[in-house]
Amino acid sequence: MIMVRYAEPAGRWVLLATVLGSGLTFLDATVVNIALPRIGDDFGAGAAALQWTVNGYTLSLAALILLGGSLGDRFGRRRIFVVGIAWFAVASLLCGLAPNVETLIAARVLQGIGGALLTPGSLAILEASFEADDRAKAIGAWSGMAGVAGAIGPFLGGWLVEAASWRLVFLINVPLAALVIFVALRHVPESSNPAAVLSAAGSSAFAALRGFDVAGLLTGAAGLAGLTYGFTAWAAEGPGSPAVLAALAVGVGGIAAFVVVEHRSSRPMLPLELFRIRPFTAANLVTFAVYAALGGVFFLVVLNLQVVSGYSPLAAGTALLPVTALMLVLSARAGALGQRIGPRIPMTVGPLVCAGALLLLARVGAGAGYLVDVLPAAILLGLGLSLTVAPLTATALGSVPERNAGIASGVNNAVARAAGLLAVATLPLAAGIGTGSLTDAGDLAPVYRNSMLICAGLLVVGAAAAAAWVPTKVTREAAVPVHCAVTGPPQHRLREQSPT
Repeated sequence: MIMVRYAEPAGRWVLLATVLGSGLTFLDATVVNIALPRIGDDFGAGAAALQWTVNGYTLSLAALILLGGSLGDRFGRRRIFVVGIAWFAVASLLCGLAPNVETLIAARVLQGIGGALLTPGSLAILEASFEADDRAKAIGAWSGMAGVAGAIGPFLGGWLVEAASWRLVFLINVPLAALVIFVALRHVPESSNPAAVLSAAGSSAFAALRGFDVAGLLTGAAGLAGLTYGFTAWAAEGPGSPAVLAALAVGVGGIAAFVVVEHRSSRPMLPLELFRIRPFTAANLVTFAVYAALGGVFFLVVLNLQVVSGYSPLAAGTALLPVTALMLVLSARAGALGQRIGPRIPMTVGPLVCAGALLLLARVGAGAGYLVDVLPAAILLGLGLSLTVAPLTATALGSVPERNAGIASGVNNAVARAAGLLAVATLPLAAGIGTGSLTDAGDLAPVYRNSMLICAGLLVVGAAAAAAWVPTKVTREAAVPVHCAVTGPPQHRLREQSPT
């Protein structure tokens, strides 16, 4: 295949396509929460419906993201990337035109499928398309622009919701996706992994899936879906509801079956032997605790600022912008610090700093001022996450043999997304939402306060796990040349696992 150079126009076109494509998912992750109060008001949606507006997307993305990477390796990374962009655009159109909340939730599930197809492809395309000595520059530029997209998202989303309609948050994806498809088809070279492409008989999608852990995919998805539905419905229907009991049974059974399938599979989606490596297991325990807390924070803080504190969508959406800005500036330095002194101290101190930030956020209520009540907590949260996330990701990748770093990153990414998914499903229940509404100030205020305290406790648990089990030095140093996002660890791919 044709290789491109960073300084040449061809390289800039490839970078543009991948940045814009992955930027769609980054923007979506930050702006949808801003629109939730307006969605709830327009549709008269209850707490469970708003939770599913977020979790419908996260569920399908978390369940299928490894499949998306596999299909790209086998059928062509550009091809699957373009299919994912087109799918994401159609689903976004359905979201924007949804006549009721049920249609919106279904469209969000479809949107997550598109995200699962395009997300692994962006970095894989960069690694496969650029000459070896230009790849680090290209990935660095991609990650920097991803950070900028994460910063622009709250401004854009808040402005669209405030000035026009929450529907534009989704509809704006359509012209952007059309531009990405045009650039990708015209300028991005195709690449695949020859080792992943099946022989003659494997030219169909069904045949391709035979080489993938379909049983693991189905049992894992069933487990996550069952637990998510069961905990989300529990608050309104009660723990004795047949639907709740059935869903939780499916969830527990699905997770148990997933573990059995992965133990027996010759090509498991989740190689369980990796968890025999103590630093890898510790890193993923910390990941689960930290990203569960973050899932609750980014779901509820923006909602609370609008519903309880009376902020506009734009003001609420940009309130946590210092978190993104600090991570963009400090993540690389924190990663270097973790390499110099070892990951244990930053991964212990960082979550504790974040827990302190959440104790401050728990005090944000009616009439809260930004400079006094919100900004100090946002700065403290940004500092804590900057200290935590880069060493955490480096430990997850660096503690396993180099040949397994790709799957280790995929596992760490899936753990983070599953943690956020379950947090959004369970936090309102654990915080006492009952049959209350997330768009009613009287109902939300105590639920928000209790949720922040629970999330602070999760972060303390993460810090304790890091102090107890994360080593002072990982066996193999892992460079992570990508921006560490608040929505999930980067989907890092090694060159030797993505041959051209």
